[in-house]
Amino acid sequence: MDQLSPLDAAFLEVEDADPHASLAIASVAVVEGPAPSHDEFLALMRSKLPVLPRARQKLVRTPLDLSTPAWQDDPSFDLTYHVRRTALPAPGGDAELCALVARIMGQRLDRDRPLWEYWVVEGLADGRWAVLAKVHHCMADGVSGTMLYDVMYGDGPAPEPAGDGSSTSLFSLLANVVRAPLALAGGVLSLALSLLPVRPSSLFGQIGSPRLYRVVRASLPEVKEVARTFGVTVNDVVLAAVSQAYRALLLQRGERPSAHSIRTMVPVSVRGDRRLDNQVSLRLAFLPVDAESAVEALSLVHQRFTDAKRGHQAESGHALAQLARHEPFAPLAWSVRLGAMMPQRSIVTVTTNVPGPRKPLRVLGRRIVEILPYVPIAIRIRTGIAVLSYTDRVAIGITADRASTSDVDVLAEAVHEAFAELLTASRHDAASTHRG
Repeated sequence: MDQLSPLDAAFLEVEDADPHASLAIASVAVVEGPAPSHDEFLALMRSKLPVLPRARQKLVRTPLDLSTPAWQDDPSFDLTYHVRRTALPAPGGDAELCALVARIMGQRLDRDRPLWEYWVVEGLADGRWAVLAKVHHCMADGVSGTMLYDVMYGDGPAPEPAGDGSSTSLFSLLANVVRAPLALAGGVLSLALSLLPVRPSSLFGQIGSPRLYRVVRASLPEVKEVARTFGVTVNDVVLAAVSQAYRALLLQRGERPSAHSIRTMVPVSVRGDRRLDNQVSLRLAFLPVDAESAVEALSLVHQRFTDAKRGHQAESGHALAQLARHEPFAPLAWSVRLGAMMPQRSIVTVTTNVPGPRKPLRVLGRRIVEILPYVPIAIRIRTGIAVLSYTDRVAIGITADRASTSDVDVLAEAVHEAFAELLTASRHDAASTHRG
């Protein structure tokens, strides 16, 4: 049996510690119609099972957490339980689709079965339909989740066997620490300092189980245009727009945006293979919600995340995760569970940016028009933002706690406005440069 890595297992521990969390990730592929019959879609899924053995496996825990949970074949596996079908009420627009996504994602997956569901959704506007793919975070991160698109709907190869990574030599890990001790030590210190409490605000605190979900769209060529003009990365542009959105939300609530109001966790892929698991580290930095303009926010974001990169946060986090594979699991599990139950005051939101498929994909001959991402929230994090690019489009999925963030539309509208402001500023800057 394949065992989960400590990082994979940590998502289970956090979910166990937070009764209001459902730690499944998801994406929604919007497809041109007409929708296939239920039998047609079941046949497609059945044809992919031989190259996706994890889809037929469930988790088995060991007594007293002596080792991480392991995957084993489910003797009662029933494909029809995992492939479901529903329809949107008229008119089948974003409001109806987002409400459905929030409702499905607010429900936990059944731990006694393989940890995934696929929902075929009929009744979208313009004769379209959708496929919502829901997978527990212990199975996959954002990158391996999008990798499944190439397997399911393209000609991508099957994922590699996951395993628990224990074949990695402890000696080789220690050798890396010896080769770059100052860099790794500095990264650990940077991560530790980044966990100091933030300024109190209404943006983090206790959450409930129900969710809200919103979608914002942007043009990938236009986002790249902004990045080129200002000499920054695409991720910087996204984070600047997100910063302005949180500023707008704080102002709407009558709160003062402070330089130390919002620290975000940004997952960083450290993937070196095609395994279906989690291979991520993280960077932590404050979003410049005190910046009055999107252009100023962009400059500050670029500076802060460049500093975080130079601080080796991601490398140190990855090294710690690798070393954890060689430690007894029980103390790690108990510490994660205890930490998740404590009222953390360090991280206000999570912002994840995943590159999706570059080429157009089809489902049973029907073209996928767009892919919308979903990121879960937990442990006092009331909002999360997932960004996913597909062909020439960018989709921003905003997850919010329904009880505390009923004004999530303020956040969504402000993201859209910030992208527009950055594009206008970049074109004005380019025109000025050309005239000069």
